[in-house]
Amino acid sequence: MGSADRIIRIIIAAIVGILYFTETISGTLGLILLIVAGIFVLTSLISFCPLYAPFGIRTCALKEK
Repeated sequence: MGSADRIIRIIIAAIVGILYFTETISGTLGLILLIVAGIFVLTSLISFCPLYAPFGIRTCALKEK
């Protein structure tokens, strides 16, 4: 996972967290978005997204041999 992808995921997670805790979004939708935000943070911290592997998506530069 590239650094731009990680930064975007953390920004989205922060925005969702702020909206949830200021009660702008609430209910079932709020909980689902909060869980997705948590997954975004987790995948950013470990630099791996399990959904990228089956589709062959890479957001970081590959090193040439």
